[in-house]
Amino acid sequence: MAITRRYFFQGSLFAGTVPLGGFGSVASLQALGYKSPNEKLNIAAIGAGGKGYTDIVGCGSENIVALADPDDERGARGFKLHEKAPRYKDFRQMLDKELKNIDAVTVSTPDHMHGMAAMWAMSRGKHVYCQKPLTRTVWEASELTKAAAKYGVATQMGNQGYSNDGARECAEMVWSGEIGQVKEVHAWTNRPVKYWPQGPDVIPKPSSVPSTLDWDLWLGVAADRPFSSAYAPRTWRGFPDFGCGAIGDMACHIMGTPNMALRLTAPTSVECIKQVGKGPHTFPRQAVIRFDFPARGAMGPVQVYWHDGLGEAPTFDGIPKGELIGDKDVNGSIFLGEKGMITTGCYGERTRLMPNARMKDYTMPAKSLTRSPGHYRDWIRAAKGGDPACSNFSVAGPFVQWMLLGVIAMKFEGKLEWDATAMRFTNKEAANQFLKPTFRKGWDFV
Repeated sequence: MAITRRYFFQGSLFAGTVPLGGFGSVASLQALGYKSPNEKLNIAAIGAGGKGYTDIVGCGSENIVALADPDDERGARGFKLHEKAPRYKDFRQMLDKELKNIDAVTVSTPDHMHGMAAMWAMSRGKHVYCQKPLTRTVWEASELTKAAAKYGVATQMGNQGYSNDGARECAEMVWSGEIGQVKEVHAWTNRPVKYWPQGPDVIPKPSSVPSTLDWDLWLGVAADRPFSSAYAPRTWRGFPDFGCGAIGDMACHIMGTPNMALRLTAPTSVECIKQVGKGPHTFPRQAVIRFDFPARGAMGPVQVYWHDGLGEAPTFDGIPKGELIGDKDVNGSIFLGEKGMITTGCYGERTRLMPNARMKDYTMPAKSLTRSPGHYRDWIRAAKGGDPACSNFSVAGPFVQWMLLGVIAMKFEGKLEWDATAMRFTNKEAANQFLKPTFRKGWDFV
């Protein structure tokens, strides 16, 4: 057999790793009560406002049968949309009381509650759509990955870029060898500056708990503390006990395409090489984090850089200023190869060679990856016995594990060496304490 350039970059590394029907393993649906594609799922929502509302709308083709939100005001939009569905403040009560009425669950809470809520649902045999960044800690991401396989449920993380045609086009372009070996990837976002406060000026001052909010339920697994409007209902993301900063908000989207295209596994090290506006209570206003990945089959070592808090897209030699802006929020990524560059927008959109002039006479490679019917539909189809969802937990879990190492790196000076097999940092024991959360009494993980 002739060894083509395409086989060198793609076939020898990926043959058999991406099933023709999708990504990952198929759920054991017969044991869960199989539903035909024409029969609607009964879905319960954990989180009915904010992102919870959009997840409910995204699953609008199915039956929404129960809703849980600790904040009546925050959850009002979802409650109004499905007025006949039973509503709860405590999702644990909902899962217990509505157990026989539920096939699947959406998890759309602050990051610190993702792991527990998803685990409770999966351990009860329910399919789970969980918002990014899947979990707040590395250990939880590992546990959810194992649990999804154990319970045989259909899963999906809410990083919709994984369903974007552009992400698949980028992978196919890289695998074709068009830009040669990729040496560096840079991914960037303007957040958190537009959406929530971070930095030394952010101080969570205690205030009165709103009458609509059950603060104890909102805290959930997190350590007890006085309520502050700096935390809830919308601005929790910058506080390490509740969120993962800009990495948790945008990296699952923007670095999803590099994760797919480069088949990233686990890095050997991670380092926060720049911080601006570091605060005592929150993540910094701006950070640059470098992940070092080893060779993967035919693909050589690669460095992946995460930049957050930027006012505009970064500049690179050979690219006219302004060409990299993939969307109005200035989020995107670029692959720097031996023979050229490829860039994408936030969700894998506007995938193209750089500079733009290189696209004039370029013909896209033949499609080698299936295309998604849409991120929610992808999961719903999987829950009814179809192809596994593209960002199911066997894909999303390992991705999130390496990504969350960057959250820990912001707490330390210098490089952190990572042993993926042992799931430990080998050169800084103090960093290992942040791999697993501490659960408040009464809030069990399973």
